[in-house]
Amino acid sequence: MPINFIFIAVVSLIFSALFFIIDFYKRELPKIHISLIAGISISYFFLVILPEIAENIPEFPFELTVFDYLFVLIGFVFVHTSEKLILQRVDSKSQRRMRKLIEKEKKVEYIEDDIDDFLTKEIERENLNAIVLKDIAQALADLNKKSEKYKLRINRYKAKIQYHINKDLNNLHFFTEFSYHLLIGIIVVELLTINLIGGILFFLFAWFKAVITNRSGRKIIFTDLEIYETHENEKNMTRKYIQALSNFFGVLVGLFLDITHFEYTELFYIFYSFISGVILYTIVRGVLPEKEKGKPLYFIIGFVGFTFVIFFINILTSL
Repeated sequence: MPINFIFIAVVSLIFSALFFIIDFYKRELPKIHISLIAGISISYFFLVILPEIAENIPEFPFELTVFDYLFVLIGFVFVHTSEKLILQRVDSKSQRRMRKLIEKEKKVEYIEDDIDDFLTKEIERENLNAIVLKDIAQALADLNKKSEKYKLRINRYKAKIQYHINKDLNNLHFFTEFSYHLLIGIIVVELLTINLIGGILFFLFAWFKAVITNRSGRKIIFTDLEIYETHENEKNMTRKYIQALSNFFGVLVGLFLDITHFEYTELFYIFYSFISGVILYTIVRGVLPEKEKGKPLYFIIGFVGFTFVIFFINILTSL
């Protein structure tokens, strides 16, 4: 067995062990600041991944340069569309009813506030009308009861929507994460075979993506309904082990393809492009801090620092 293959196998298995750790012990590991990872991710994506795709992607379809990044786009669109379809179809009737109830509850609260203001003004007056005040107080009590009923119904709808969203999103995430890490394992082995430094850099980039995904807090799904994404897969130990070992399975597949000299270069770069699109979606949606969040200094440090690393590696490898 060639020494080169043994070396690639050892490095690949070490990488898969690191993926297992970050997937299995996701909530127990220390956090890396997301702005720092965002800077590194942006730098790597535009300075390494896109040039690699442009140089090596098969001339397909139609041999037009406009399609160089077609499969990157397909990967991006696939993840975005999958999530949106699930979110929009989950208990759509319950969502509509819940939004109507929230509107009614707000109207009741506005009326309660107006009555409170009116009562305060009446109490400050000397000539109090006891009958009017009694009627207003009764109306206010009725409104409070109605508001409580709305809240109970809203909570029931919220629990129903939350249950179905958790079920569907967890199934989607299990499938996509398993497939993603499986392909990452195959791609890393092939990249290490072609270019050791390129393979290591791609692993770091994919591993950072896993760190971000696993260490992020609960994401709000419906802002107006205050419904959050939960992580039910972590409670299912069978799924947890399968997902954590998916990269290891990918590495085994990649090593098998390598040792049998199976030729799949064109298909490999299509997979590479597709996964890059998935990673780009993760950067845009999960890595780049929203609005006022994040630390610009950390982002600049990550971007500039990793850019220098990439240039330094390119200079060394070109000597």
